[in-house]
Amino acid sequence: MADRIQLLPEVVANQIAAGEVVNRPASVVKEMMENAIDAGASCVKVNFRDGGKELIQIVDDGCGMSALDARMAFDRHATSKIRSVEDIYRLHTFGFRGEALASIAAVSQVELRTRQAEDELGTVTEIHGGAFLSQQPVVCPVGSQFFVRNLFYNVPARRRFLEKSTTSAKQIRCEFQRVAMCHPDVSFELYANDAPLYQLPVGSLATRIVDLMGRSLKQNLLEVDASTSIASVKGYVGRPAAAKQRNQEQFLFVNGRYFKSPYLVSALMRAYEKLIPQTAQPSYFLFLEIDPSRIDVNIHPQKTEVKFADEEAVWQIVHAAVRETLAKSGSVPMMDFDAEQNVEIPVMGRGVIYNEPSAVQNNEYNPFSDSYIDPSAPDPNKNYRGFDVPYEGTTPTLSDHAFTPSTPRSSYGRSPLPFAGGEEEFDDFSSGGLAGGFTLPTEPQDEEEFVEFASGGAQEEVQLAMPLAKPQFHHPIAIGSALALAQLEGQTVVVDLRRAEERVLFEDYLKLSRTSHGVSQQLLFPEEVILAREEYEHLQEHEVELAALGFDLEFGSEERVGVRGLPADMATEELETVLYELIGLFAEPCLTAERCRERTAAVLAASGARRLPKVLGEEQLVALLERLAEAENFSFSPSGKPIFSILSIEELRAKLEA
Repeated sequence: MADRIQLLPEVVANQIAAGEVVNRPASVVKEMMENAIDAGASCVKVNFRDGGKELIQIVDDGCGMSALDARMAFDRHATSKIRSVEDIYRLHTFGFRGEALASIAAVSQVELRTRQAEDELGTVTEIHGGAFLSQQPVVCPVGSQFFVRNLFYNVPARRRFLEKSTTSAKQIRCEFQRVAMCHPDVSFELYANDAPLYQLPVGSLATRIVDLMGRSLKQNLLEVDASTSIASVKGYVGRPAAAKQRNQEQFLFVNGRYFKSPYLVSALMRAYEKLIPQTAQPSYFLFLEIDPSRIDVNIHPQKTEVKFADEEAVWQIVHAAVRETLAKSGSVPMMDFDAEQNVEIPVMGRGVIYNEPSAVQNNEYNPFSDSYIDPSAPDPNKNYRGFDVPYEGTTPTLSDHAFTPSTPRSSYGRSPLPFAGGEEEFDDFSSGGLAGGFTLPTEPQDEEEFVEFASGGAQEEVQLAMPLAKPQFHHPIAIGSALALAQLEGQTVVVDLRRAEERVLFEDYLKLSRTSHGVSQQLLFPEEVILAREEYEHLQEHEVELAALGFDLEFGSEERVGVRGLPADMATEELETVLYELIGLFAEPCLTAERCRERTAAVLAASGARRLPKVLGEEQLVALLERLAEAENFSFSPSGKPIFSILSIEELRAKLEA
């Protein structure tokens, strides 16, 4: 048999590598800006057109390159940053793999103009699709100018699945913010379609943060500054009062490199414990400085993950630093007596040497021994009948609402009815005793399938013979402030009125968003909301959709938004909360237009349902249940919680006999 294994051509290998290193226009901007910083630039300018697909231009005044360096820079694994593998663990530069330029050139048309200070002429190099075209002398300023045109022009499948231009523009701006934020000693400029977005002069760190994130943040920054022999933490955190439900003002850097770490974020959130609601997020801009030999940044193609040799100690340092800052502001006590689990951290000192503890192993460890068995755990040999989640949890449960052995669903697409009967009642139901004409979905087998099941996901249906009439709630009686008893198809049900109102409002708002006929209640005294620049732009981008729902917004200067009118069912005191929820929603990437309308309607419906009176009159109660019966999905709220539950005869008899 002939030999079948062969080396891939260099161009093909580079295109494959580009899928990891350069997966979108924002990746090109990130790599190029970091190269400019590594080259010692004092001014970096970025321009992009059509979300970066048509052109990405990076201009810097760094050291520049010679003609030979300009040619070799596009070869794979060619770099000036490292010489040996040991250099990876003492990095002081952003780049080190030598893959970025080769990957970018493999999937675009690249032109590089560059000149060193000691040279009279520069050089221009052109590479298209990884193939070298030409190199010749040119007159140009000191530094480098990269022109990346028609990204992924030779990889149609990748170009076809690029995000739309507005999404790509947001991603580019986000990468620009990350690089510019940790280098306040360098001036940066960002242009979109040749129009200026940011012009950042050299200044202090606080000034750079405010310039990037908006002036509204200026009054809410608290300085963090702590140094130990393991790490130093500097930067700013937001006041607890300024925390938001959705917050994009969150940045972590280590040695000038942006990274993500849920573990360290938990240290920061622990410092805010009991100061902000559990659903709120504070702002933070923290810069860690650690010995490069004690971290590993070479574990992710995008270099956004970092491994720490002293992970637990760094966690404690971040927690203590933020806690101390909040204490100085009067938010928490200066003394913390709950220190049983704290790690002892040595303070900064010259010539301090510390040793790592030796590894210890337990040869006697056996996870299958009797001592590790939890006596309260369920017997694995018995069938599991449901999820033990309380009624007020985030998802409806099998055990609480007894969806056994399956849940009815109407033949014309209504969501499942929370059926709670025993086997006898189910036999009556399946034979037509409960109005007939329902379809039977397959029984959920696990919790993940049940969540999809409860929210109206795809289900296998079996059509029964009789058609289903419109459901009717008969003889409703209010119970307490938010519940009601009623008869539904011969069964007694308990209805959660707030969830019913939320479902009705959700479908009303969804129709309004599709028809653009929202009713607006004008405010006697217009409200003004000050936002961060990115929040302001997210809101402005969806101005038309919000107007269709009843918002009357006026976009002024300096990220100020005037609110002159609100949807008819919204309270003025909930304005700011709802706006921040919507901004967080609009900021989510890859959200389809229809899904965005649904999520927006859900936010407004939840706000409107909170205005439901504590006690409903008889006419109001009847009207609400009639509107609920008309809803497309009358069984579950937009968040997937059951609107009503059936009280079976067995349950009532058991209550009486208890």
